[in-house]
Amino acid sequence: MTEKEGSSELPALFIGRFQPFHKGHLFMTRKILEDFDQLIIGVGSAQYSHTRNNPFSYEERSTMIGLAFEMEGLDGCRILPIDDIHDHSTWASFVESVVPSFGVVFSNDQLTIRLFQEKGYDVRELPLHNREDLSGTEVRERMASGRDWENLVPNAVADYIKDIKGGERVRDLQTS
Repeated sequence: MTEKEGSSELPALFIGRFQPFHKGHLFMTRKILEDFDQLIIGVGSAQYSHTRNNPFSYEERSTMIGLAFEMEGLDGCRILPIDDIHDHSTWASFVESVVPSFGVVFSNDQLTIRLFQEKGYDVRELPLHNREDLSGTEVRERMASGRDWENLVPNAVADYIKDIKGGERVRDLQTS
């Protein structure tokens, strides 16, 4: 039996906005956990909510992620907020100051990749899974237009978004 790559190392860090947490995020999380025992989920733009691009609060996104992980039986993950500080030259250092130590960064955002590479981190991109449909933008666009979006997110996330009337919020924000 082979030992997981990250079993004796620092946790990995997976950074995203998760607006909302969808099946592509879940796919990437599973891929990371194949190699790492511990994972920090860094919820970016944590201070924003109720805007077109960031309709859900950190607390709501954290709840979505937690519900999806519970439904899937995923362990070893810690969910933490990461605010935008609007200073790219110091953002990676800011992240280091607000999350526990980590060894590898996972992101598909080119700016995040560059900023952590410049700090000397091992930064890895993940294969995108069904990217045509599985993006936060696509999920929000479907919500706003009244098209089917529920199949793009884990069932527990869809139920939660319905409970908080998230679809209505997204529609209202797109028209305001």
